[in-house]
Amino acid sequence: MAKTRHLRFRVHQPQFNPFRFGDGRWTRSSGFTRLLLACLTTLLCLISHPVLAHLAHGTASPVAISYEVAFKDSRRDSQGNNPKSKTRPQDKVRGRPNLKSNDLAAAPQWLQQGRDYYEAGQYAAAIKVWQQAVQAYQSQGDSLNQAMVLSNLALAYQALGQLPEAKNAIATSLQLLQSQPDTPEQRRILAQALNTYGSLQMAQGQAQPALTTLQQATDTYRKVGDEAGVIRSLLNQAQVLRVLGLYRRELSTLTQVNQTLQTQPDSLLKAAGLRHLGNTLRLIGDLNESRKVLQQSLEIAEKLASPPNKAAALLSLGNTARTQLQAEAALQFYQQAATTKGYSLTQIQALVNQLNLIAEGRLKQDIASLTQPLLPQIQAQLTELPPSRISVYARINLAHSLLKLTQPRPKKDEKTPPDSPLVLDASKMREIAQMLAIAIEQASTLGDQQAEAYALGSLGELYEKTQQWSEARNLTQKALILTQSINAPDISYRWQWQLGRLLKVQGDEEGAIAAYSEAINTLQSLRNDLVAINSEVQFSFREGVEPIYREFVSLLLQGGQKTSPERLEKARKVIESLQLAELDNFFRAACLTAKPVQIDAIDQKAAVIYPIILPDRLDIILSLPQQPLRHYATPLPQDQVERTVRKLRQELTTAIGRTFLPLSQQVYNWLIRPLEADLAQSQLKTLVFVLDGSLRNIPMAALHDGKQYLMEKYAIALTPGLELLQSQPLTRGQLKVLTAGLSEARQGFSALPAVEVELNQILSEVSGEKLFNQEFTKTKIQNAIEAIPFPVVHLATHGQFSSKAEETFILTWDDRINVNELNNFLQKTDQHRAIPIELLVLSACQTARGDNRAALGIAGVAVRAGARSTLATLWSVNDDATSALMRQFYQELAKSSVTKAEAIRRAQQSILQDPNWQHPYYWAPYVLVGNWL
Repeated sequence: MAKTRHLRFRVHQPQFNPFRFGDGRWTRSSGFTRLLLACLTTLLCLISHPVLAHLAHGTASPVAISYEVAFKDSRRDSQGNNPKSKTRPQDKVRGRPNLKSNDLAAAPQWLQQGRDYYEAGQYAAAIKVWQQAVQAYQSQGDSLNQAMVLSNLALAYQALGQLPEAKNAIATSLQLLQSQPDTPEQRRILAQALNTYGSLQMAQGQAQPALTTLQQATDTYRKVGDEAGVIRSLLNQAQVLRVLGLYRRELSTLTQVNQTLQTQPDSLLKAAGLRHLGNTLRLIGDLNESRKVLQQSLEIAEKLASPPNKAAALLSLGNTARTQLQAEAALQFYQQAATTKGYSLTQIQALVNQLNLIAEGRLKQDIASLTQPLLPQIQAQLTELPPSRISVYARINLAHSLLKLTQPRPKKDEKTPPDSPLVLDASKMREIAQMLAIAIEQASTLGDQQAEAYALGSLGELYEKTQQWSEARNLTQKALILTQSINAPDISYRWQWQLGRLLKVQGDEEGAIAAYSEAINTLQSLRNDLVAINSEVQFSFREGVEPIYREFVSLLLQGGQKTSPERLEKARKVIESLQLAELDNFFRAACLTAKPVQIDAIDQKAAVIYPIILPDRLDIILSLPQQPLRHYATPLPQDQVERTVRKLRQELTTAIGRTFLPLSQQVYNWLIRPLEADLAQSQLKTLVFVLDGSLRNIPMAALHDGKQYLMEKYAIALTPGLELLQSQPLTRGQLKVLTAGLSEARQGFSALPAVEVELNQILSEVSGEKLFNQEFTKTKIQNAIEAIPFPVVHLATHGQFSSKAEETFILTWDDRINVNELNNFLQKTDQHRAIPIELLVLSACQTARGDNRAALGIAGVAVRAGARSTLATLWSVNDDATSALMRQFYQELAKSSVTKAEAIRRAQQSILQDPNWQHPYYWAPYVLVGNWL
């Protein structure tokens, strides 16, 4: 993992008083940063049972590596407990007698006591007793058991962010194991140690070595016949493969795990394994399969009458339903989990997650009626919990939810008053402050600097909300220093962002810019980590990541036209970074890895336009060839921009009348009019847009200046940024096209009668191959792409672009190709073929209805497919008009002097000239994403 620069500050901690709040007095409380909600949800939800549990070890772990705390007694069930014992982990810790350090016979008891502490989230206590066990085994000359406990110690150190100590412990463990005879017991402990080592390597950003280590762990588990260990290590491998971008291997590994589990008879081990698989599938975004697997885990737990497994499965189902934005279903799962008699930790997780869900405001029920009976339950159970990381996070999470519940909800209609079930008065603030004071004290007592940093930074946010700037700044700096001391960039960026906000409001503009810069740098170093650690990232990206970029751009450009060239360049890079971050969030993976080349090094007749929608204005940065960046700002409320864009989209997709024209002219006046003179002087041919937010949903070609459309003056292309995959112009004259399409109705989609004519007309203009109707299957399209080097692939079939990768797909005769499979079809061959796919054409797709960010799916397809350019449609288009436009497009594309962007412009002009097709509905939705040459 790339090292991250950190801001360093000297912090003087005010005197601690958890019950005083306001007037500059120091208190302990916090609202907890916005993205932290999701991260804590992940931690609270995934730690359900010790064996096959899904725990994100380490403060910067890019994947939630599954672990196994080694234990000598083999007579334990799939949760790691003695079947005859009904004692919960937290009860074991409370009732555990102190053991004398000179009692060598006590070593096995220390081992178990450490395990109980570990399972209860009391990692420092676990370390203490395990260190005693290590000394006892060492004094006895029992190297095998010493190695086993050292592996456990490495897990506990890693959980506290103490990576150097964890490295030393696991290195010593592996060294001891290598000196032992090759016995089944040695192999079993070696497999566990290798699994731990793989987790530690991932915490250090060493994905490829971690994969090798985990493969060794899998092989070793197989040798001793430990099926649970094999499953655990394979699931870990799947997550590492995702980090490495090896999606096909990841899918194959998960399929292998599922097949293995399905062959086993129903058992508690199978229930736990399926639950872990379901959690992993949620992490990587395969939500439907996650739901299916978790439901099976639940059914087995119910069949075997295992309340702990039932509660854990219900909790995981709630998390998956929540990630699917199915709030009502998630609430039911959480409620059932909370009322199922299992571990109290699972119950508190379910209760806290319920409150989080209610606070999000997605439920139809009255918020107050849901909240009032829930809060006393949570507070009562928290009081009963012993200090642990889980209890600390639960309090922070609860505090955040309470703060969120005090915020007024938007009106559902004109008659409905804003819904705010809690009043944020001084009493409520003191309550939250006291709650967080306990969290901070517990974290400090536990020696858990990661949890303490969360709590302190959250308290800083609470002070920020009450405008106690100095106290907020001190707390934020203290939290940031703690995260630096344990090398936790996945926490640091939140407090760097918070510090930037505080410095800005205090008038320290340069300091604010430095803090925001650090937050952005940290985010970029965490591209893989953020997606893999945070299973709720789809919720929180717009709340906890995206605002950092937007606020930073706003800060850099607040000087208006006097903004310095250095700040303009920095703002441009931040906008591009935001585009990339949105795609990472879309795919839940760092997806753009090819070597880029700058646009202005490709085309001297192209300008790049960066509009960004800010709360109070529309900012535009213009990049002209061989000229300094230019900046234009229009004071404009964000909701006005989005309302106008939404209305324009509606009018453009209605193929009658000219009611779209005033709206089209209005958007033109915002985006293009301020730039007109500079564009005209530069004698440009192509405009390249790096579009932001809702602007992606409308075609720039349809903007109107009062006399003509923008498309009539310029060729137009879109790009996620000023960096593209390297591309050469198409070889003209001998252009080869693989065409495929469906004319018949399939899978609930309507027939496209003109598709056959469209494909035949294309092949009359250029050479190629056709897969039509029954011939257009997933297997045959893949085989055709593998067999012949087609530079252009044209798919005339239904498809959908969505803001969710799992809902972005292309229809075939027998199935659907989702966006990740498209990557497997096209990008895989890129490594072996002399001729890359230069252009992917999707001529009959549409963006998902009711999804304001659906057009992000077009950019996602363009990037994931590996094709140098993608031509797609924003809405479902007229069949006959498409056929005519595509024929003209390929006629122009075959000409040696015509770029892809110019070819589509000329094709659109030809449709515009037809009296029957003059409305933009017929010709405007075609957008070219990527390289336009």
